[in-house]
Amino acid sequence: MNESNIVLEEIKQKCGRVEEQVDLLKKKLRLIYQGEAFNGRTTKRARSHGKKFQISIKQETARLLGNLGWAYMQKTNYKMAEVIFKKAQMIDADANKALNLALCLMRQSRYEEAYSVLEQVLQGKLQGSDEIKSQNRAEELLIELNANIPQPKFMDDLGLDDDLVKGIDGLLNVWSPIRSRRLPVFEEISSFRDQLAC
Repeated sequence: MNESNIVLEEIKQKCGRVEEQVDLLKKKLRLIYQGEAFNGRTTKRARSHGKKFQISIKQETARLLGNLGWAYMQKTNYKMAEVIFKKAQMIDADANKALNLALCLMRQSRYEEAYSVLEQVLQGKLQGSDEIKSQNRAEELLIELNANIPQPKFMDDLGLDDDLVKGIDGLLNVWSPIRSRRLPVFEEISSFRDQLAC
């Protein structure tokens, strides 16, 4: 894929022409599948942010799949986006695609699965997990995830009224008194000192 195609892809994405972007990405993936990408070589020289580097067909395939998954996210086709993000992760797993997969799962209200994907990033198990941008985005998604998880309403389900619930809370405080933050040995010393003062 030449640099003009990359620029064209980014412009279409920014202009909201998602259908054309999907078609272009599918075309590029088809060329890789048919062995026509990179002029028959397994790597090519690429440039990003002014730096030159070698990119393999495997890396390019994962990158294109990641972009295709994001395009489907823009179309709110979360099922298709999920499948594509998972394929991209199987080829070349990294934090960015994992975060996009987690977001995709969250949009489908599949919070437990999203949490396990976010955990991989937060624990540094994926390439790019150590980057501050990835960590910040993972933490933001975790906050959003926690805000959207339905909280159990077990007390409401029992049909208990507010006075009874407050009474139970009061009993719990009596049965398990609030502990001091000090170590028990210091509590004993304070108690002994108070006894001597009397």
